[in-house]
Amino acid sequence: MKPQATIQKLRHGIPLRWVALGDSLTYGWMVKKGYLDFLAQEITKTYPGAQLTFYNRGIPGDTAEGGLRRIGEHVLSMCPDIVSVQFALNDLFVGYTVGQFRANILKLIERIRQCSSCDILLVTSVALAHPDENDHAQAFYAALMDISQQEDIPCALVHKFWERALTSGRRWNELVQADGVHPTEEGYRLMAEAIMDVLNE
Repeated sequence: MKPQATIQKLRHGIPLRWVALGDSLTYGWMVKKGYLDFLAQEITKTYPGAQLTFYNRGIPGDTAEGGLRRIGEHVLSMCPDIVSVQFALNDLFVGYTVGQFRANILKLIERIRQCSSCDILLVTSVALAHPDENDHAQAFYAALMDISQQEDIPCALVHKFWERALTSGRRWNELVQADGVHPTEEGYRLMAEAIMDVLNE
């Protein structure tokens, strides 16, 4: 499943406004370059004529419900061509159930569709080092993947890229900062690769 309108605009050099809605992973916590910076580089390599403008609407600590509250001012007011939606870990840590998270993501999608014909891209977050926490996170990611199929919306599987990298020999401290959650710049580069996988024709 691909965001076809976005890919065509990138391929043909049509100006594209990308609004990235999310939490601290979208914001780029404690790094000089976050995944949007790396994604811009990768898009330029693949689509040299792309005219792309990113609007970073990541807020540290935010949840899907928080994103829903600010979607009008922070997202729809920008007249986006594509909106990426990246939430899950804060929802988990502050106590939202998977069902509540799923409902808020569906409300986000509905609100975007009511006001715009733009593409929507769901983005999962990183795998976690602690097995119990990671198991809980996987349930939130499974909800995003299920919504992707239900709503016919592409989903960038960041957590799967993360797991693959670790299985192939990458070390946690290469990808994750000392807090055990936020990516290093190498981790953000990996996030960009996961999103670029959806944007390749």
